[in-house]
Amino acid sequence: MQLKLGLPKGSLQDATFALFRKAGYHLTVNGRSYYPTIDDPEIEVVLMRAQEIPRYVDQGVLDAGLSGLDWIRENGVDVVEVANLVYAKQSQCPVRLVIAVATDSDIKTVHDLEGKRIATEFVRITGQFLAEHGVNAHIEFSYGATEVKVPNLVDAIADLTETGSSLRANNLRILTTILESTPRLHANRRAWEDPWKREKLQNLATLLLGALRADAKVGLKMNVSQEKLADVLAILPAMKHPTISQLVNSGWVAIEVIIDERQARDLIPALKRAGAQDITEYPLNKVIP
Repeated sequence: MQLKLGLPKGSLQDATFALFRKAGYHLTVNGRSYYPTIDDPEIEVVLMRAQEIPRYVDQGVLDAGLSGLDWIRENGVDVVEVANLVYAKQSQCPVRLVIAVATDSDIKTVHDLEGKRIATEFVRITGQFLAEHGVNAHIEFSYGATEVKVPNLVDAIADLTETGSSLRANNLRILTTILESTPRLHANRRAWEDPWKREKLQNLATLLLGALRADAKVGLKMNVSQEKLADVLAILPAMKHPTISQLVNSGWVAIEVIIDERQARDLIPALKRAGAQDITEYPLNKVIP
């Protein structure tokens, strides 16, 4: 038995392959092939546009797929969400679907979009959002290069942004956010009801989520004398409790903890001042709570 899995081709492909590699799955693809090899004979991978993956999952052509919440909503499909995977092309943050207008536009609020022309790939979501605000606008599908259409072709756009830098570079400002989106591992309902496929997907989700948690954390090891132990423990954060091991034939202990990576820069000098020695920081592959 095999699990047929759709993965996004394009801007998210490299980040997705890197995440799978950290989770323990090695994907390789030759040239322009849409069928990567994976070192798990129970998984068959197909690369396709993220826009299409939810539809094929819903129809049962794929057992499961990885695509953004934005495209799941845009396709209007009925699928099972297996895992919310918070990563993007450039960062570990959600992307935003926003409505943007020209920097000098007179449009200041969502209600100012009444009767205006909006270009977007997300026609369904944008229409639903405007309807919730009582706004009737002309929404047209954009085949690409959406940002350059304001103001000469349309009054506004609805587009994805990760950092906002591309919008600013095109003299656009964000009017409002429609939704935040992250990649979701999602499954066809019939496949989810199959015990073997469900367990396979749950195992995959556990490893992918563990790899994402590890991205934001590092391990610290250090040696501390018994007389300095209380001082070091007083400033040492840990996911639960630090691991403390007695060093053989000495008055020293070895301490090991997992911390948020952003803490390490300030914490390591403080640990050194508190008496810790031989401090070693190391990366993590997976953190499974």
